[in-house]
Amino acid sequence: MADVTLEQLEALKDIPTPAIANAIETFNIIPRNKGFMGPDISAIFPDMGNMIGHAVTGVIRADAPPSAHMNVSRVEWVDEILSIPAPRVIVLQDLDWPNPIGSFWGEVQANIHSALECVGTVTNGGVRDLDEMQDKNFFAFASAILVSHAYVHITDVNVPVNIGGLEVNPGDIIQGDKHGVIKIPPEIAGELPDAVKRVEEREQILIGLANQPDFTPEKLKEMLEKMY
Repeated sequence: MADVTLEQLEALKDIPTPAIANAIETFNIIPRNKGFMGPDISAIFPDMGNMIGHAVTGVIRADAPPSAHMNVSRVEWVDEILSIPAPRVIVLQDLDWPNPIGSFWGEVQANIHSALECVGTVTNGGVRDLDEMQDKNFFAFASAILVSHAYVHITDVNVPVNIGGLEVNPGDIIQGDKHGVIKIPPEIAGELPDAVKRVEEREQILIGLANQPDFTPEKLKEMLEKMY
């Protein structure tokens, strides 16, 4: 379980995910092509702002009715949610992907999960009841917008899942905004805000030079040689 404080989460919450990604790179603890979801998972409400929380993971399917050995009760699901610290992000791998047909998410589930201190969802499936979900300020990152819930049911809970090319384990720190979804390594969570500032200060040197009235390519090359 990630040992990250509420204060650390709050400090990260409003930082754009590209800035978080840049800062993580400076620690050299994961490859630069890892740690984030691909473009098939996008923000359904891109203007809502930033989401951050501990992952509650689950597996769903909707293209066929549940069988006795592939159906987790909704009561059990509540207990599994409460086993993960708040704030929580529900991360659901849809077994029907890449052709999801039924949405677990809508007005009812957004309200129920909000009451359970969940701030949003990430899924390679779909969502519906968009107006109601947005009115509830419940974040959604998904691969599709769907009409029906079909036969949607939960087949497993709090297990490793893979969504958008990113493996997510129960308790992982998940952050999302209009750019996409990223996983925050817990061991550096407290250091990331300062790392973001350092990267941005370095970027501003180049941005400032590019906007100087006396900018020349020669000055740019000189600066690049010093910085890189």
